[in-house]
Amino acid sequence: MGEFDLIAKFFKRPVQRAALGVGDDCALLNVAPGMQLAVSSDMLVEGRHFLSTVLPARLGHKALAVNLSDLAACGARPLAFTLALSLPRADAAFLEGFASGMFALAEEHGIELVGGDTTAGPLNICITVFGEVPAGRGLLRSGGRPGDDLWVSHPLGGGIGDARLALEVFRGHVSLDGWDFQNVRHAMEQPRPRVALGLALRDLAHSAIDVSDGLLGDLGHVLRASRVGARVDADALPRSAVLAAQPRALQLECGLAGGDDYELLFSAPPQRREAVLAAARAAGVGVARIGELQSEPGLRLVDGYGSPLQDRFASFDHFLPA
Repeated sequence: MGEFDLIAKFFKRPVQRAALGVGDDCALLNVAPGMQLAVSSDMLVEGRHFLSTVLPARLGHKALAVNLSDLAACGARPLAFTLALSLPRADAAFLEGFASGMFALAEEHGIELVGGDTTAGPLNICITVFGEVPAGRGLLRSGGRPGDDLWVSHPLGGGIGDARLALEVFRGHVSLDGWDFQNVRHAMEQPRPRVALGLALRDLAHSAIDVSDGLLGDLGHVLRASRVGARVDADALPRSAVLAAQPRALQLECGLAGGDDYELLFSAPPQRREAVLAAARAAGVGVARIGELQSEPGLRLVDGYGSPLQDRFASFDHFLPA
């Protein structure tokens, strides 16, 4: 199976919203008057972002989900995406599963594949997403204000940090029974982008970011861009029953520095608390208020009694040792 046969068989579909999709030198997208184009790219590398044991359908889902999460953090509505795919070989079984998982999520969000590239090489997936947001109304990291409540989204009945807990199981550092392991593995391999919540937050939040490298590390980007500080109550972090059963130190490590959650971390004024909760209910998502932004620079991490926590939690960095 050659490159163009591969594209035609697994990835070429008629477009409904774009003006021109897969098969030409460029895709053509229509953007409504008064809208801005939101664009983001994420790359997934085997052995770095995912394990070789992941099911192809789950990998296809995650490859698109992590990009849609960026659109959600901007408050943008998805339009289309491109796929650049490096493959060790043209494996029809892998491609069938990968495409099915990717397109299932794409259809859920009304987004189309409109182009990209394929090549031979180590397994590497790079997706670029395009979305639209009303001019001047996109959520930014730089919009946080002193006094804002700090919120994080989470699955209903669950929490953040499960993806990191699954990684610790794969590393052999933690042991979980079959059902608990499958739950946290699902969180790691099939994150749910919070697009509906992001759209609702355009009129409620001052700032937002998605949690990909660890909550505290990603919060740091907001604090620097907004030129504010923050107080975070570590005991207010939402936790699943599986993570809550682990030692406290591991709970904090997974929740504060774990990464791979792809939840939304956002700030909003206190007078909008009820509106934030209502927006989350409408989106079918949980939200937890975990602190506040402050005028004094720096991060103050406290426990549920307000006592400072001295632990240092390092978020993920591709170019620093784990």
